[in-house]
Amino acid sequence: MKQNQFSPEQIIILLHQAEVGEKSITELCREHSLTQPTFYRWRKKYGGMSVPEAQRLRELEKENARLKRRLAERDLAIDALQEYLAKK
Repeated sequence: MKQNQFSPEQIIILLHQAEVGEKSITELCREHSLTQPTFYRWRKKYGGMSVPEAQRLRELEKENARLKRRLAERDLAIDALQEYLAKK
């Protein structure tokens, strides 16, 4: 998967620039080599968010991924134990 060129903090700053009207969306997209659908996707995800909230979101996403991995490992262990007990 392609690594993002912009951090969530940078994305929020770009969205804020468009929100306050410093530059138009078209100008921002052209200046930062973005497509407009990307801009609107970011606005949908990060709109109205502050930088600390974005950092917290990133931490929660990492924690969620870690917990999903642990759950998958536990499910595998349970399946292995059930197969072992079924053979006995």
